[in-house]
Amino acid sequence: MELKYKEITEKIIGASYEVHNFLGNGFQEVIYQRALAYEMRKKGLVFAREIEQPIFYKEIEQPIGTRRADFMV
Repeated sequence: MELKYKEITEKIIGASYEVHNFLGNGFQEVIYQRALAYEMRKKGLVFAREIEQPIFYKEIEQPIGTRRADFMV
């Protein structure tokens, strides 16, 4: 069985490894985000950063809150 998003997933993981291998540990999150955005662009991935998403619960029609995703690919 072939995974539907295997190629995209491999690119995301590869970009993440590239950033980690180059920068290592100890930087602020924004540094890693900028580096990851650079690597994902190089791999031809389309993404958006800091996307606000409403959170819904069961039958409640209005969102009960929001969350922010670092990246949406």
